[in-house]
Amino acid sequence: MIKTCKTLLNEFNGKVSDARRILFEGVGDNDVYNITAPFEQNGELIIAGRVEKRDSEFSQIVFFSQQGEKWLPKEGTPRFELQDPFFTMIAGELILGGVEVYPHPENPENLAWRTVFYKGKDIYNLKIFFKGPDGMKDLRLAELENKEIAILTRPQGEKGGRGKIGFAKIKTLAELSIDVINHAPLLKDQFIDEEWGGANEIHLLKNGHLGVLGHIASFDEQENRHYYPMVFSVNPENGNHSEIELIATRSHFLPGASKRPDLIDVVFSGGLVRHANGLATLYAGISDAEAHKVTISDPFLKFEN
Repeated sequence: MIKTCKTLLNEFNGKVSDARRILFEGVGDNDVYNITAPFEQNGELIIAGRVEKRDSEFSQIVFFSQQGEKWLPKEGTPRFELQDPFFTMIAGELILGGVEVYPHPENPENLAWRTVFYKGKDIYNLKIFFKGPDGMKDLRLAELENKEIAILTRPQGEKGGRGKIGFAKIKTLAELSIDVINHAPLLKDQFIDEEWGGANEIHLLKNGHLGVLGHIASFDEQENRHYYPMVFSVNPENGNHSEIELIATRSHFLPGASKRPDLIDVVFSGGLVRHANGLATLYAGISDAEAHKVTISDPFLKFEN
C-alpha cells in the first residue's frame, strides 16, 4: 500500500528542535532559499543558495561564507543562472548542480527546465559537463563504495506522472547520458498518482546503501502546495528500497515569509549534516522565501544497522 502525505503525517512522531533562521546578507532585496547544507572548501564552510527576487523565478546560485552569525557572498566565487543548488563528490571532484530555466522551445511564452551539472577541483574551477533531459528536476548522482555512480531520476508525464523517482547505475561519469536517465526504472510504490516527490541529496551509508534525503508533495483542494522533507534508503545492488518516512513539517520551523500564499506549507530539503552524537541538522528552503535549519535524530542510523 502506497503511503500518502496524509498517512505519513499521521505516522510522524520524530523529535525536531532548535529551529533557526539562517541569515543571509549582501544580496540586496533578493531572497535566499533552497540552500545546500554547508560543505568545506579550502578549510572554510560554504553554503550554496538560490537567490532571487520575490516576484521572479529567474535566480542565481551564489556561494556564501559565514561571518559571525550571518552568511555573506564569498568574494571571487562564480555565480550560475540556476535554481536549487546541490553538490556531491565524485572521483575526487566537486559536482555542483542546479535547475536551468529557459523559454519553452515549442511555446516561448512558457518556461522549460532541466538539471545542469558542473564539476571541478573546487568552487572556483567549475566547468559544465552535462545537461539532463528537458523537463526533469531532482536529478542526483552519488559515488558508491566500488566507485560506480548511482543516479536518481525524477521523470514526469507519461512515465512519472507528477513526478516519481527512478534509479540506475553507471561505471563512470563518461557513461552519463540522456538515454540512461530516461530508461532508469522507477522505484515502486512510493507516490500515488495525485502526489509527487524527488530526491534532494544522497548519502553513502556505512553498509554501502544509499540514504536519500528528499521531498514528497501534494496539492489540497484550494491548489495550495504542501512539501514535506522525507528520507528512505536504497540498496544499490538490486534497487530495493525502504518506505518513505517524514523527518519534519513546516510547523517545526520558525514562522517566516512566503513567496506566494499557495507556498506557505513548503519545506524543500536542501541538505543534511550527520553528527557523531546521533543527531543531524536539516537545512531547508522555507515557503520559497527563506532558509532555515532544525535539529533532528539522525534518520539514516537505522538504515545502517
